[in-house]
Amino acid sequence: MALRTPPLRGRHEEAGGSFTDFGGWEMPVEFAGIRTEHEAVREAVGIFDVSHMGEVEVYGPDATKLMQRLTTNDVTELSPGDSQYACITDEEGVILDDTVVYRRPDEGETPTYLFVPNAGHEDWMVDRWTDHRDEWGLDATVDDRTEEYAMFAVQGPDAVDHVREATENGSEVASLSRFTAATATVAGADCLVARTGYTGEDGFELVVPWDAAADVWDAFDGVEPCGLGARDTLRLEAGLLLSGQDFHHEENPRTPYEAGIGFTVKLDTEFVGRDALEAQKEQGVDEKLVGIRLVDRGIPRHGYDVTDTDGDVVGTVTSGTMSPTLDEPIGLAYVPTDLADPETMLRVVVRERPKKAVVEPLPFYER
Repeated sequence: MALRTPPLRGRHEEAGGSFTDFGGWEMPVEFAGIRTEHEAVREAVGIFDVSHMGEVEVYGPDATKLMQRLTTNDVTELSPGDSQYACITDEEGVILDDTVVYRRPDEGETPTYLFVPNAGHEDWMVDRWTDHRDEWGLDATVDDRTEEYAMFAVQGPDAVDHVREATENGSEVASLSRFTAATATVAGADCLVARTGYTGEDGFELVVPWDAAADVWDAFDGVEPCGLGARDTLRLEAGLLLSGQDFHHEENPRTPYEAGIGFTVKLDTEFVGRDALEAQKEQGVDEKLVGIRLVDRGIPRHGYDVTDTDGDVVGTVTSGTMSPTLDEPIGLAYVPTDLADPETMLRVVVRERPKKAVVEPLPFYER
């Protein structure tokens, strides 16, 4: 099956981008180099094309009720322009996907939500939403907008200045607090601009009309273009999860409590998976996601075994890299809770050789 392409595929190739298959999309993995792009975001500013992310719009009289029943956070807390991080779970409390839910600041007479599934998941989520809507007899419209919108992320300590300069209502946008959004005009296009991101830095994400993608991208001329390689090293330093890698509903089924994102679960709401998660919270988890840092030479990689100091396999690395900021090999792994305390010594098996590692508190990096 042919890979889907973002609207700026040709532009990225002209800029020297190299590409990778990510969630069925052909996306730029790097331009000037992962380390160069990583450092630009940590020290100044970078721009990412993240148009592979899904966009699903839900609106109508029962939109809030539908969103509330299918996400773990409390959607009723959102006013127009607010957003929140949430999980989508099955009846057993296993994470199907994680998402950001935006309540649109420009909604009409009834609440309008835009939620962002991970790459390649939008069809699955649209089906899930419409099936449950029909089963529950709710009045809400569910539209897949993924190929109507591009999505860019402007991230780094200088992001505010660049977004202020690029938007017509720059002062309003620059004053947004974390997890809030506003409509803004960029290069003549009406965009949703949110103070969100996936790098551990300040920044904004812009939901842009597909046909206006080139003009909006050009409004950030001079900002370092960044690929998904740097996005991955940045999010890992910040202790942020990658769907399909740090959790997978079939290959590595995990609940929000095991994955360290229990803060997304509001048990005083009713949602699919709530009862299972309430029971797990009361009983506690057997395993949990931790940060690990290699003491010995080597780099932890996805799928590597984690052992205790006796050599018994106790877990698996889900993400790992050589941190460009810290210049240390870091990773995420699920281990038994009795081995999850910071400073606990473990081993990571790298090319059949056990390497000393230590449990580190997350995030590894925080500005």
